[in-house]
Amino acid sequence: MLIDWFTVGAQALNFIILVWLMRRFLYKPILDAIDKREKSIAKSLADAEAKKAEAHHERDEFQRKNSDLDRRRAALLGQATKDAEAERQRLLDEARQAAEALAVKRREILQSEAQRLSQDLVRRTQDEVFAIARRALTDLATTSLEERAVEAFVRRLRSLERAAKDSLAHALTTATAPTLVRSAFDLPAEQRATIQTAVNETFSADVALRFETAPELVGGIELSANGHKVAWSIADYLVSMRRAVDELLAPEPGPETETAPR
Repeated sequence: MLIDWFTVGAQALNFIILVWLMRRFLYKPILDAIDKREKSIAKSLADAEAKKAEAHHERDEFQRKNSDLDRRRAALLGQATKDAEAERQRLLDEARQAAEALAVKRREILQSEAQRLSQDLVRRTQDEVFAIARRALTDLATTSLEERAVEAFVRRLRSLERAAKDSLAHALTTATAPTLVRSAFDLPAEQRATIQTAVNETFSADVALRFETAPELVGGIELSANGHKVAWSIADYLVSMRRAVDELLAPEPGPETETAPR
């Protein structure tokens, strides 16, 4: 059998043309479409992965912010609790201090009232004792209370101890002004002369005296010079009475102020 090479060549050429035509107009568009589709799918998948990653990131960010918010809320709540406790303690301290200050003020007022009452009572007692003594001496003797006070002062002056007498003598002799003699009542000339004589004889010197009335001495007489003095007063005999009055007016110790047994 003879081979028709022309036919074979024509068929081969036709086949090649067919393949080229199919590749040019059929396979290539299909391949391009498939490639485009693959790229579109890959892009969609990439977008999906990106969105998924973004969603994961947003979820993590939300959780982080939620955790931060919880921590901040807990911190704020804790701080508010501390501030409230501190404010409560401050108010309690202020209330306690106010109560203590009120108690101290109340005690001071009570002590002041007790002291005032004690002083008033002592003053009235002194006045009454002075008046009673004056009436008693007037009724029982021919001399007045003032005369007896002068006599008592002169006795005390003459009975001074050696050291006190020397100190007072030095003060009298070195004084640049007349020595002051204060009495609770006006001394008549006779009694002033008696005191002048007693001073001169006691200290063996001519001492210039200046007399002055001082009712607060409560029936007494006082001689003073350069910070040294000698005195006699009915008030001296009321010291024990005042102490007794102070003890009477002193508040009784409560359970919290009682001295613990040793």
